Amino acid sequence: MTQTPKEVAATYFEAWKGKDFDTLASILHQDATFRGPLGTAANGAECVAGLKGMSEIVTDIDIAHIFVDGPNVLTWFDLHTSIASPASTANWQRIEDGKIVEIKVTFDPRDIIAAG
Repeated sequence: MTQTPKEVAATYFEAWKGKDFDTLASILHQDATFRGPLGTAANGAECVAGLKGMSEIVTDIDIAHIFVDGPNVLTWFDLHTSIASPASTANWQRIEDGKIVEIKVTFDPRDIIAAG
């Protein structure tokens, strides 16, 4: 049974927090794209690689709210890292047939960049 967009988004964050990259890969479309302040990805494998890299400094993802509008899911959360103060973050995903096909993220990256 195909997960709802909200369930897919929840799986994404649970897998990322748990460093379960096989599960992450399973919910990303092979042609999934990512765009954010610290990088871009042109396919699912690049998305997983980017999340693996980011997970090296992520200590928590504190989700405040999830907004769902059809295939679109917007998650508002505080991104906690080992190198900077928490960053309020918006993560938008477009989900089709149980797979994430597009991700756009925005947050103020200055503290993370300065620490790197």
